[in-house]
Amino acid sequence: MIKLLGIPFDGNSSYLHGPGQAPGRIRQMEAEGSANTFAENGQDIRSGVAYQDRGNIVFEDLSPAAVYQTIKRNVREEIADGSKLLCLGGDHSVSFPIIEAHAEKYQPLHVLHIDAHPDLYENFEGNLYSHASPFARLMETGKIASLTQVGIRTFNTHQREQAKRYGVKVIEMKDFNFDFIAGLQTPLYLSFDIDALDPACAPGVSHHEPGGLSTRQVLHIIQSIPNLIGADIVEYNPVRDVNNMTAMVGYKLMKEVMGRF
Repeated sequence: MIKLLGIPFDGNSSYLHGPGQAPGRIRQMEAEGSANTFAENGQDIRSGVAYQDRGNIVFEDLSPAAVYQTIKRNVREEIADGSKLLCLGGDHSVSFPIIEAHAEKYQPLHVLHIDAHPDLYENFEGNLYSHASPFARLMETGKIASLTQVGIRTFNTHQREQAKRYGVKVIEMKDFNFDFIAGLQTPLYLSFDIDALDPACAPGVSHHEPGGLSTRQVLHIIQSIPNLIGADIVEYNPVRDVNNMTAMVGYKLMKEVMGRF
């Protein structure tokens, strides 16, 4: 079974809020009917047909530690029966508990992280749960067999040192090509930050970072990688979107990712 789970939380954002509104806006793109529900491989990706929409997580306590526990518990429950789960964030901090829950079920777990930012800060602005730190937290656990980061174009000295410390394979955007795909191992989890895309393709993000991937390049990656055991799409910010342009990109990616489950 394929499941969709919304995680409407952006409390660990460091710059702008808004990604908490993303799950509902991306779902709206299916409901409004401006595009059909088919992935490019010919699958009809409709709620109730190809996947079960599990709604949004409800948070009773918005403290970072409590949010982490709530997300991890919900994800663990959703994948316990072997279902493939796509989570819609939310800021990128939500990926820490999501991926950790997957790592406890699938070993050895390999992670493909597509993003403008490496999100490897040891401690960003005093918040260990920051959306700038999820992959540092994950690598600290020792539960991730490999981490491949693609599209990165914001390395500073600290994060470059962190990548070296944890043995992260990095394809910086200035050196981008598709050769890394052949080296990906399974079981594979995909974490996709929409700001990996060039702002011309996806203006609805909090952190505009010019010089990114095109939508077609990302689709080629998704359509070429091994079958996924789980994925998340994060950091879409409806507050900064233009005519739902980025929402449609998110919906397109949602269909293509589900087509790889």
